Amino acid sequence: MAIARLLGGEAARLFLADRPPAPHRPAAVLVPILDHPGAPTVLLTRRAHYLPHHPGQISFPGGRVEAQDASPQAAALREAAEETALDPARVEVVGRLDDYITVTGFRVAPFVGVVTPPVTLRPDPAEVDSLFEVPLAFLMDEANHQHGVREKDGKYRPYFAIPYGDYYIWGATAGILINLHAVLDGNPGAVPQTPA
Repeated sequence: MAIARLLGGEAARLFLADRPPAPHRPAAVLVPILDHPGAPTVLLTRRAHYLPHHPGQISFPGGRVEAQDASPQAAALREAAEETALDPARVEVVGRLDDYITVTGFRVAPFVGVVTPPVTLRPDPAEVDSLFEVPLAFLMDEANHQHGVREKDGKYRPYFAIPYGDYYIWGATAGILINLHAVLDGNPGAVPQTPA
């Protein structure tokens, strides 16, 4: 997994050892970049606290790929519409990042989409506590990228983090953003595309 190489050394070995074996459950997320003139932002959600997977965490709009979805990209757009009321017609999908395998056994396909404001957004209370935007420049600044290792149930789990004010962006969401940074930084060879 290319994202593990960004951790380096022992952390990369722990990261790979901590991922569950295949088969993984397919999921997809949208990385929505709102193209505000001169100051693009990334739309993020805070997941509802009662959800069974990753409750209360910061995430991209997204979820499982369902049987009715024509593709993982279609699933990402559908989930974004359900969770945030983002009209898929307002999204120009410009690329796909490296898949991310979560510790809960999902293989997440991230799709980067540019959104032209204005848009009307509202969180779906069944899944999302709140929506917020973070400046893309902040997220792409390496000075704001962190990684560490935490212990849970006797296992050591490496993680990425990008703290932003009162929001702690970490885990898969931070890993996907750091992957985006590697691609935008002109080093896409370090993070190869995963076949569809």
